[in-house]
Amino acid sequence: MRQRDRYAKISQSPTRPAAERPQHDFDVADLYRGPVASSEPATAQVDEQPLDEKLRQAYFWIVNHAIISPFYDIEYNDAPPMRFDFGDRKVAINLPTDQSYSSYALAPLLNLAVRRRCLLVGGPGRGKTAIAILMGVLAGYNLHEIRRAIQHGQPQMTIADLLGNPLPATLINAQSMDEVKIAWRRWLSMRVKIIDEYNRIPTRTQSALLTTMADNYAELYDQVYECPPAAWYLTANDDAGGGTYQVIEALRDRIDIVVKALHFNTRFLNELLLRIEDGIQPEQVVPAQIIFSPEELDRLEREILAVEFPALLRRRLEFFASHFEFFEPAANQFEYMTKDTVKLSGLEFSALNTEETGKSAQVELGSQSLNGFSVRALMTCIQFIKAMAYFRGDHAVSFEDMRQMIPFVMHDKLTQNPDAPAFEQDSQTTLRVDRISWIRGLFDRSCQEFDRLGLERDDPVAEVEAEFERGLDGLTAAEVRKRLARIEGVLRDWARGRKLYGHMYDDILKLKYLHQRYSNYLGWLKWQN
Repeated sequence: MRQRDRYAKISQSPTRPAAERPQHDFDVADLYRGPVASSEPATAQVDEQPLDEKLRQAYFWIVNHAIISPFYDIEYNDAPPMRFDFGDRKVAINLPTDQSYSSYALAPLLNLAVRRRCLLVGGPGRGKTAIAILMGVLAGYNLHEIRRAIQHGQPQMTIADLLGNPLPATLINAQSMDEVKIAWRRWLSMRVKIIDEYNRIPTRTQSALLTTMADNYAELYDQVYECPPAAWYLTANDDAGGGTYQVIEALRDRIDIVVKALHFNTRFLNELLLRIEDGIQPEQVVPAQIIFSPEELDRLEREILAVEFPALLRRRLEFFASHFEFFEPAANQFEYMTKDTVKLSGLEFSALNTEETGKSAQVELGSQSLNGFSVRALMTCIQFIKAMAYFRGDHAVSFEDMRQMIPFVMHDKLTQNPDAPAFEQDSQTTLRVDRISWIRGLFDRSCQEFDRLGLERDDPVAEVEAEFERGLDGLTAAEVRKRLARIEGVLRDWARGRKLYGHMYDDILKLKYLHQRYSNYLGWLKWQN
């Protein structure tokens, strides 16, 4: 087989034989939906290749032929893996027993599927721009279009360089700003957008980029250009996001997932030699079978969002996220005991966190961060977790999907507290730099605490919440008083000699909220009578 022919080969279907495809439940309403009049999402034709299968074929083509990244850091196991320990530190390496993946190839591909914003970080020459270009080719653009559309960050970049220029004739003759016509940059209309070395863009231009990334439109001379939904790829040469210019916090916050470009494994030097000898660049030989049309990308996103997120797993995600925002020394009033209160005040955390609380470091996970989960971060977590389950051909999210994806989403969103006692132990110092292991370790300990408290079997807040969700209509005053008494009973029980941890904070606020809703309803009943 010629070398070039090898690149045209894609993995034979099925790439994941055990996968269960998402099922479309039959609905009588389907009988009345015509292909022309229907505005509902299209479903795959019977003989059409499932998109999750096509997505996996694209992944395996990338890791087998395009990007040399033999790092299977997203591990799945359906049986206990074989483990080997190396060196004095007994560094462990596992041999996964189920299909596992390289984050460097998989995360950008999932980002293409859910059309979010991916940051690729790593030293020069590690293929960050190459994989971003590959995503553009997979989205149906030719190589020439993609290369011309890349925005290269540089210190002199102006807003006009980034977005476009006013047409000189209209600028001279215009009587008002409305009459100025703008020649918008071509890249704004594309479904894949690549910003190379975004941390070299001047601060003022970063603000224009922020508007385009966050709100999906560009603005110049009071003219607005609405951009189509797109997958963004930004690159940076260092982990901290620093560069010629400091990246503004709002722009960093808009990045949804961070992926590291790891080093080149020298055992693959022969692959480079063959590419040089045959003059092959993988992005020039992408097989047509794995290129997605705009309609397929739209359908891909809809099918991912339809993946089920089981309530028990959602509860574990809630529990994990609840650890981090609570900060008891921040205020006297309960509602303001958050890290955000301290951040807004301008004081250092260390100035307030001087008292010995006696809390267990194993349980007090929130002490390791300087912030909590934002709404945007939680929504992004859910999207990528669903995308991971979909990629594996599952109709519902699994525990391992959550465990594997959360660290990549929260990589730059959860700010480490460098003074946390947890990092002072000898075995934990590496977690100051290895943020993936740090966040995954936090998630594991959160799940251990969830199991220790038995919240899967006995969750009083969930029971009260479920009762409330059934509605207030028709409730008698006696029933309302009974429910109020139950809430007060739970709070009274928790108040007996227990320390206050982050995971209790949101529960107590939720109970107070429900108590207020019932109290208002009881007041209405009294007024009505």
